[in-house]
Amino acid sequence: MNKTYTLLGLLLQPVLAQKANTAATLSKLDAYYQKALKEWNVPGMAIAIVKDDSVIFAKGYGVLNANTGGQVDANTVFGIASNSKAYTSAALATLVDAGKIKWTDKVNQYIPYLKLYNPYVTENLTIEDLLCHRAGFKTFSGDLLWYNTTYSREDIIRRMQYLEPAYGFRDGYGYSNLMFITAGEVIENVTGKTWENYIKETFFQPLGMNRSYTSVNDLKGVQNVASPHGSDKDDKPFATTFNAWDNWNPAAGIFTSVNQQAQWMRLQLNRGTYKGKQIFSEDASRHMWQAHNPFPVSKAAEEYMPSTHFNAAGLGWFVSDYEGRKLVYHGGGHEGMNSRTVLAPEENLGIVILTNSMSSIMTPLANYTLDQFFGLQNSRDWSQQMLDGMAKAKKAQAEAEAKKPKEKKRKSKPTMDLNAYTGTYRSQLYGDAIVTLKNGKLDLQLAPAPALGGTLNHWQHDIFDLDWKTDYALLTPTRARFLVGEDGTISQLRLDANNPDFHFDELKFERVK
Repeated sequence: MNKTYTLLGLLLQPVLAQKANTAATLSKLDAYYQKALKEWNVPGMAIAIVKDDSVIFAKGYGVLNANTGGQVDANTVFGIASNSKAYTSAALATLVDAGKIKWTDKVNQYIPYLKLYNPYVTENLTIEDLLCHRAGFKTFSGDLLWYNTTYSREDIIRRMQYLEPAYGFRDGYGYSNLMFITAGEVIENVTGKTWENYIKETFFQPLGMNRSYTSVNDLKGVQNVASPHGSDKDDKPFATTFNAWDNWNPAAGIFTSVNQQAQWMRLQLNRGTYKGKQIFSEDASRHMWQAHNPFPVSKAAEEYMPSTHFNAAGLGWFVSDYEGRKLVYHGGGHEGMNSRTVLAPEENLGIVILTNSMSSIMTPLANYTLDQFFGLQNSRDWSQQMLDGMAKAKKAQAEAEAKKPKEKKRKSKPTMDLNAYTGTYRSQLYGDAIVTLKNGKLDLQLAPAPALGGTLNHWQHDIFDLDWKTDYALLTPTRARFLVGEDGTISQLRLDANNPDFHFDELKFERVK
């Protein structure tokens, strides 16, 4: 045999073996994804994997809409929600590279109308602070300011002065969408361009992301768009529609597909360079991936994932370790859509999972995918383990509810005539809530959010169940509680809701005399 061919064969053997291993891994993952989709009862999802600067897997599963069908593929557009935060951070990185701003610049240099709970915080809040959740607020504080409201980003920023802190400035962690809305305003005030246009020009165009969008309004006429879904009391998905919340776009406004998000992951894994063109610097990449705001690994997290030793917020990303590798990641939760992007820089690996459900399927699928590429011999069945844990928790909750004494039918009536509850109630933070009498029942309307309101059905004493007029997936059972003042008349209104996404208790409504 010719020695040249023998040598060539020896050189090709490892390459061919690696390709065969990768093909087998992807086939295994494909089967796992299909199985999980059914077990989680998720309408549809799409997944892409980038390895060594190539998109080695991109596929859709399930349907666009649980009612009308339509096949999801790798080009299906989903809302990526808070995965958008990395774009806002990278946009600021390009301005740092250009010498137009510094990471440590004070925000009020660019937004003079910014005012927070404390003059020191107002004067010392930096651009870095905006991007790593350490301004002092509890997680999701103030999010009702953007949710379905007519407020502009400037309006939201001006109202933040009435938000109360949950911990000391730079002395804790509280996930903040409002700080990223503020970051978007910094970009606009420095560049003279809208956040939307700057993102399109700086990232979408050079990365060929021609099916990526920065607003719900941009989706009009676009084909192959997944519908968001909520879940009913039996966990059965139902299709809903998107709402144009343009005031939150710098925090969560991007819509794209896994094929397009894969290009974004290539840019990130190449430290700011895409197909030989530098969009942001390697120094900026490293700065965004640093641990700027560490937060604890809980005992439960240690037991669940023993190889993770630290968690922290970077700038627009989260960072942690897993099986000896650094992970850079973020999730996204839109109303009716959940997603996840995970980068393993040392493996030059990126994973994006977009879904049209509000389940947590993305997390176990991302974990299982990492295990396969890390070559773990005893990878857990992450999907089944999480499903079992959820079923166990649900059973325990049902048993606890069953043990509670049954609530007796209440015969109480409102303590006052219904007209006594009507009027305008004002929150410094939020604006007005208007209570009127319609067809013999009280009606509540949140003035800044025309879609938010509903009928008040008496529960007991001065407490009423709020029957929301719009069936939004993020809304949970809510009660309106009226408080009596010293003069014996209704003086205040509170909205009580066990809602994981919105703090209705922040809206302290005082009756306008």
